[in-house]
Amino acid sequence: MTRISLLRYSSNGIFRFISFSAISPSASAFAIRYYSSFHCNIENVKCLDDALSLFRRMIRTQPLPSVVSFSKLLKTMVNMKHYSAVISLVRKMLKLNIPINNIILNIVINNYCLMHRSDCGFSMLAIYLKNGIPFDVVTFSTLLRGLFAENKIKDAVNLFKKLVREDICEPNEFMYSIVMNGLSKRGHTQKTFDLLRVMEQGSTKPDAYIYNIVIDALCKDRMLDAAFSLFEEMKQKGIPPNVVTYNSLIDGFCKLGRWEEVRTLFFEMVNLNIYPDVCTLTIVTDGLCKEGKVEDAEEVMRHMIGKGVEPNVVTYNVIIDGYCLRGQMDRARRLFDSMIGKSIKPDIVSYNILINGYCKDNKLDETMHLFHEISRNGLRPDIFTYSIILKGLFDVGRTDFAQKFFVKMQSTGLKPNLCTNLILLRGYFQNGLVEKAMSLFHELEIQRENTDIELYNVVINGLCKNGSLDKAHAVFEKLSLIGLFPNVITYTTIINGFCLEGLLDEAKNMLRKMEENGCSPNNGTYNVVLRGFLKFSKISEITTFLKEMNERGFSFDAATAKLLIHLLAENPSLLNMIPQFHSGNKK
Repeated sequence: MTRISLLRYSSNGIFRFISFSAISPSASAFAIRYYSSFHCNIENVKCLDDALSLFRRMIRTQPLPSVVSFSKLLKTMVNMKHYSAVISLVRKMLKLNIPINNIILNIVINNYCLMHRSDCGFSMLAIYLKNGIPFDVVTFSTLLRGLFAENKIKDAVNLFKKLVREDICEPNEFMYSIVMNGLSKRGHTQKTFDLLRVMEQGSTKPDAYIYNIVIDALCKDRMLDAAFSLFEEMKQKGIPPNVVTYNSLIDGFCKLGRWEEVRTLFFEMVNLNIYPDVCTLTIVTDGLCKEGKVEDAEEVMRHMIGKGVEPNVVTYNVIIDGYCLRGQMDRARRLFDSMIGKSIKPDIVSYNILINGYCKDNKLDETMHLFHEISRNGLRPDIFTYSIILKGLFDVGRTDFAQKFFVKMQSTGLKPNLCTNLILLRGYFQNGLVEKAMSLFHELEIQRENTDIELYNVVINGLCKNGSLDKAHAVFEKLSLIGLFPNVITYTTIINGFCLEGLLDEAKNMLRKMEENGCSPNNGTYNVVLRGFLKFSKISEITTFLKEMNERGFSFDAATAKLLIHLLAENPSLLNMIPQFHSGNKK
C-alpha cells in the first residue's frame, strides 16, 4: 500500500493537498485487447445515436474491447460536443468496473473543461489515485487551459507555480505555451515576457513557437521595439523565425503605419525562403486599407496571386470594406463579383460589408437585393445584417418599413443586442417618434438588459434634439440613483441641450460640475459651449471662454469656426479681442 498526495481545487480558488491510500491494480487488469472491428465502427460514428448504440454493443462484448477503443469513442464524442453524454458513459464504465487509463481520464478532464467546469475536472484526480494511474503533463496542461478559458487567471498561475515549486509535474513546451497563451490573450504581456525569461533558465528551452507567443503579445500591446529586439535575440540564439513570427511583426508595424519596417521584413522573409502566406497578405492589405490606400492593397493582392499565394474570403472582405468606406461602391461590387468568379464563396461578413456600404450611400434597392441574395446562397442574415439595414431605413425616413423589418428579424429568433437597440432609439428620435423611443427605453429599463451609459446618452441626446430638455435633464439626474456615472459624452450632450435652449448659465454650471465630479471636458465639450455663446452673441463670455480654450490647448471645429466667422463679419472690432490660437493644437 502506498500513500499518494493529491492536489485538490476548491471553489474559492485555493489548491490543497490531501492524501489517499491507493493499491496498485494488477497488471492483468490493464491488459490491452485490441479489436480492429470496433475502430472501424468508431470511424463510422456520425451522430450521438451512433455513438450510444456502439457503446452499448461494446460493453456487451466478451472479452471487452480495448481501452484504446473506448478512449477513441469518447474522444469522437467530445469532438462532436456531446459533453453530457461523455460524462454519462464514463460513469457507466466506472460502475461496470471497465478498465480505464490516463488517456480516458484526460479526455474526461478535457470534456469538463470544455463545459467550463474545471472544478469537476479537478475532482477526476481522485480517480487517478484510486486506480493507481500517475498524473502526466497532459492532465495538468488540460486543467490549466480550462482555468484560462474560465478567466480564472490567478488560479491558473497559482496552479502552475505549485506544480513547479513542489515538483508535482515538470512543465514541457506544451504546458508553457498554454500558460503563456493564456496570459498574453488576456493582456498580461509583461507576465508572459517574464515567464519566457524563467523558461530560458530551466531545462525546457523555448522554441520558435514560444517566442512567437511573446512577440505577438508585445506587438498587440504596441511594444514594437521590444518585439523586434526579441526577434533579433531569437535569431542570435540560433532559433530561426518562421512565417508566424514575421506576420506578427508585420501586423504590428502596419497598425502603426511604419511601412519602411514592413517593407524590410517582407523582403527579409522572402530572401530567407520564408514565403508569405494568405495571413501575411491579409495583414498587409488590411493595413493599407486602414490608411486609405485601397488601390495599393488590391495591387499587393494581385502581386501575391502572381506568386502563388491565393487570397481567401477574409482578404477580399478587407479590400471590399476599404472601397465601401471610401464610397466607391462600384469597385467594391466588382471585387465582390470577382471573388465569386474565382470560386471563393462570400460569407455573411462579405454581405454585411457591402450592405453597409449601400446603406451609407442611401441605395436601399441594392441593399434589399443583397439581403434576399443571402438566403438564396445558403447563408443566414445575422444580427449585424438586420442592424445595418435598420439604420439605413431610419436614415432615409422609412420608419414604417423599419418597424416591419424589425418584427421580421424577431420572427427569425434573433434577439436585438445593445447595438440594435441603440439604432432603434436613434432612429425613432431622429424621425420625431419620441413616444415610440421612450416606450422602448422604458421597456429596456424594466428588463435591465443592455442598460449601460451609452443607452442613456442616446436617450438624453434624442430628447434634447426633440425639444424635451426637462425630460432629458430628469433622465440625467436619475443616473446616479441607478448606479451609472455620466461620461464626457453624457455631460457634453446635456450641456448642448442647455445651449440649444439658450440656458447658457446652466450650461456653464454643468461644465464646472462635470470637472468637480472628476470628468474632464474635451475639445467637443468646449466647442458646444462656445457655439452656445456665439449663437446668442454673448461677447464678454466669448472672449473669456476663447482664452480658456486656448490655455487648455483646444481648437475650433468646423461648426464653431463658421459661427465665429459670421460673428466677426458683423463685428470686425472683436478680432482684436480673440486670443491667437496655436495651429494644430487639439486634444
